[in-house]
Amino acid sequence: MLPTTASTRLRAWLWGNSPPANRWHRAATHGGRYAFALARDLLEGQLSMRAMSLVYTTLLSLVPFLALGFSVLKALGAHNSLEPVLLEFLRPLGPQAQEITGNVIGFVEKIQVGVLGSLGVALLFYTAISLIQKVESSFNFIWRIERPRPFAQRMGEYLGVLMVGPVVVFSAMGMTATVLNSEIVTRIQELEPFGFLLYGLTQLVPYALIVGMFTFMYAYIPNTRVRLKAAVLGGLAAGILWQSASLGFASFVSGATNYNAIYSGFAILIFLLIWLYVGWLILLTGCQFAFYVQHPMHMRPDRSLPHAGSREVEFTALMVMATAGRRFIDGQTALTQEDMTRELAATPERVARAVEALIEQGFLTEAGQARTQLVPARDLESVSLGALWQAVRRGNSALAGQPPLGRRVLGLLDDAELGFVERHGNTSLRQWLRADARTPARDRSA
Repeated sequence: MLPTTASTRLRAWLWGNSPPANRWHRAATHGGRYAFALARDLLEGQLSMRAMSLVYTTLLSLVPFLALGFSVLKALGAHNSLEPVLLEFLRPLGPQAQEITGNVIGFVEKIQVGVLGSLGVALLFYTAISLIQKVESSFNFIWRIERPRPFAQRMGEYLGVLMVGPVVVFSAMGMTATVLNSEIVTRIQELEPFGFLLYGLTQLVPYALIVGMFTFMYAYIPNTRVRLKAAVLGGLAAGILWQSASLGFASFVSGATNYNAIYSGFAILIFLLIWLYVGWLILLTGCQFAFYVQHPMHMRPDRSLPHAGSREVEFTALMVMATAGRRFIDGQTALTQEDMTRELAATPERVARAVEALIEQGFLTEAGQARTQLVPARDLESVSLGALWQAVRRGNSALAGQPPLGRRVLGLLDDAELGFVERHGNTSLRQWLRADARTPARDRSA
């Protein structure tokens, strides 16, 4: 990180108590917070570690992943469009990108699914799916999501990406080529300055496709509802970084004669590994930026959350259950975990842990078409306040088999819970919520 004095001064300037003097100062402060938060996350090493893990998974999954895409495109008679996409991705490697692309495509074309057998096909799908699963895990980590999608939903969506993704990419490229080669566009190119403008637009097409792909991934892969603004800005930032890194890496490869002299034929393999790492790191950085756009409250001077006492943990869990119960009684639309975070003005991590605990204890369940809306899992009349409070306090931890001193401490905790259970044990959550609804608003605010 920065030296202590410089880091302290930068934090004081970005998060100082004095408001910005003017609009430019406000914009510089806001942009500086994004840059500081992203630089801090990169230097902490978590994004780098996950990018390296994705490099290893990519090496194992690249050929099976492309083989499935090749099979889908071959059925449509468009399998030849796979090579230009891979070549564009490997273009920063220089002249040898064509050779690597040809070798990979050769491996893909030689795969005969009918010869593999059922076990071989299953391993082929598993290897390809593992790459998407690892990407989802990294995105969920960035978005502070501890619980992935249900297994059945994940498998359906993963297979959808494998089957539909190549078709979408091919369709986008085909539509672009059709428009640019149409007779009307050809005539317009002969007229200036329209010809120059169209040439500029054709140069921007690769940028637009990359930004669109990143935007789709940021909006679709995390197990939460990502706003379109956050996904687009994240995709735009990652697309700009990608193209800039492509130019810089191509220049580095062309001038790295020492590596070629030392490593000979292995130099291109080293360059490939470095480029894969850079590409995955850019993808994760763009996802981190999208997260900060949607949750600017996380751009704190320190990444770690303030310590939460047991009272705050219990408050968050009870508020989640009470909010879900009240909306259920009132016939309102159930909230997702993302909506619950905004409703309670709480941090996503703490709301996620409270939701996870309530689902495991059988008080909440997920419903709706996307299985993301939080609704009560049982009749609210059968949920007593005492049982709910004890479940929130105790969780799933087992404290049996304690030494004598530990049993005495547990006795103190049981005595503390006993008073609450005696006072509210016979009151159901539905009764308590209805009583609260009958209370005038001025009394509740008091």
